Amino acid sequence: MTDPTPPPTPSEQKAESTSLGDLLSEVASDLSTLMRQELELAKAEVKESATRAGRGAGMVGGAAYAGMMAIFFLSIALWWALGHVMDLGWSAVIVAVIWAIVALVLFVTGRKQFKTVEGAPETVDSLKRIPDAVKRNEENR
Repeated sequence: MTDPTPPPTPSEQKAESTSLGDLLSEVASDLSTLMRQELELAKAEVKESATRAGRGAGMVGGAAYAGMMAIFFLSIALWWALGHVMDLGWSAVIVAVIWAIVALVLFVTGRKQFKTVEGAPETVDSLKRIPDAVKRNEENR
């Protein structure tokens, strides 16, 4: 009759001959290696994302500049077109007033948006409660 139990695998033999401290040391070392590798992966991913975001920001900045130039030349065209209907000086004033109205509307809208910014009220509230929590623990000692 043959023995129904299979022979121990190399890892089972190693486990039998290695002390618990050595096994825990190996686990800690493997965990440390894993954490370092995960950190390196995270760094690489963040770097790639930052590079893409930088390119995107540059393109948006270029688009904003191109849009500004388009508005500038359209304003000159409007000024010139109005100059054929009225005095050139008055047509420049009309175009300037139109842009002043646009600027005022944008300013008022932006200021309203700034007034709605609350920051991090929940974080501030929890940070304010930390001294009370520490004080209570000191009193209970």
